[in-house]
Amino acid sequence: MLKSLSELGLTAQGGRDEQITGLSVDSRLTESGHLFAALPGARLHGAEFVRKALELGAKAVLTDREGVKIAAEALAEYDPALVIAEDPRQALAYTAALFFGAQPDVMVAVTGTNGKTSVATFTRQVWQLLGAKAINIGTTGVEGDWQAPSPHTTPEPITLHRMLSEAAKSGVSHGAMEASSHGLAQRRLDGVRLSAAAFTNFTQDHLDYHATFEAYFAAKAGLFTRVLPEDGVAVINIDDAKGMELEGLCAERGMDVMCVGRSDAADLRIVGQRFDATGQDLRIDFVGNIYQLRLDLIGGFQAENVMSAAGLVMACGADPEEVFSCLPELTGVRGRMQHAATRDNGATVFVDYAHTPDAVATAIAALRPHVMGRIIAIVGAGGDRDTTKRPLMGQAAAEHADLVIVTDDNPRSEDPGAIRAEVLAGAPEAMEVGDRAEAILRGVDALQAGDALLICGKGHESGQVIGDNTYPFDDVEQASLAVAALDGAL
Repeated sequence: MLKSLSELGLTAQGGRDEQITGLSVDSRLTESGHLFAALPGARLHGAEFVRKALELGAKAVLTDREGVKIAAEALAEYDPALVIAEDPRQALAYTAALFFGAQPDVMVAVTGTNGKTSVATFTRQVWQLLGAKAINIGTTGVEGDWQAPSPHTTPEPITLHRMLSEAAKSGVSHGAMEASSHGLAQRRLDGVRLSAAAFTNFTQDHLDYHATFEAYFAAKAGLFTRVLPEDGVAVINIDDAKGMELEGLCAERGMDVMCVGRSDAADLRIVGQRFDATGQDLRIDFVGNIYQLRLDLIGGFQAENVMSAAGLVMACGADPEEVFSCLPELTGVRGRMQHAATRDNGATVFVDYAHTPDAVATAIAALRPHVMGRIIAIVGAGGDRDTTKRPLMGQAAAEHADLVIVTDDNPRSEDPGAIRAEVLAGAPEAMEVGDRAEAILRGVDALQAGDALLICGKGHESGQVIGDNTYPFDDVEQASLAVAALDGAL
């Protein structure tokens, strides 16, 4: 594939219009004829690697003024076409969109602290049930009618637009994306042609990356104030405290807004909800029309996720009657309130990705109406991440569960015992079991008839990161093994 800099919307110094064979941000992956993007980073500026990229044959360099200073010697020696941008990350995103070209005809994105994966997955499932070829992109990779692994919740622009192009060429017409705060702050979604976007909620997370709550919210809000075009539709959970603020920001741009939630201000409103051991029944009011439906999903918050997904699908033009008829067929998302095993006494085990204080509290509280007995919760906290939430994680579990076990999550480079101590500060009565497999075994062993065990934190993950190594570990698999061992099936 060959495209000139001008075809990619770029203007190089001196008007040079080189033919570009590909794009790269990792100098080790640069090939002859590439445009190398030297981007500012948290620790190093990508301009430190310009010389390596030029040695491998890069014909052009995209960077900012700081990058030009850092790479001055290499630029003077190799004399590539030089594109200087005030915001090189955004420039790269638009360049990648133009280079790879094709995208699914209908694209939506969802942001929020919790619920992104579920909303994106449910959106994809509804589209498929309506007969469209669809995918969702996020924490669990690319799933649906075209599949691929994904290293990030929101892939960097070159990877993202390559994926979108390949999916579109394979016949995929609809795509739903998770928009992480990191991805939005780093302009990874810029260049994706969105028809609609959704906001789920806003609670504490990622303060290791974003300096303040305000910066964290500003990153989320960028999906609506920058990425979603003015003729797009915003689907907003109006029950969240930040929902009304976002609605106001969208109104300032003249955008159509569909509010979802339980309050009277919602266009798509949950007016009734009844729980049992295997799911829930919902009564829905959509602009005056009443619908009653069954969801085979555990957790009251899943109803809100389903409504956001339904809102996105309808915002893209689907008939409401057809959308609501599909909802009872939705299936749960891997690692999101996933039923992992059932003991011979009827006690159940669930695995959930809850890794923030609010998510832990919400998950346990949402499980409560489905459980006649006790709820046992297993919690931990990741290393090299926001430390302020650790005691809050323990506190959330202690306040909502009947028994809490504190164990290791992904300690990464930190001392696992020190992390557990910080979590235990919020749950001093909790049991401490460092080994995660043993913690799950003990939790399963404590289950009596009518009880439920909720294993929080890792969800769909298939590995545990300790130091520089990732060891195979799957919460669902460990729960199944524990049940089999204790009930004599092994």
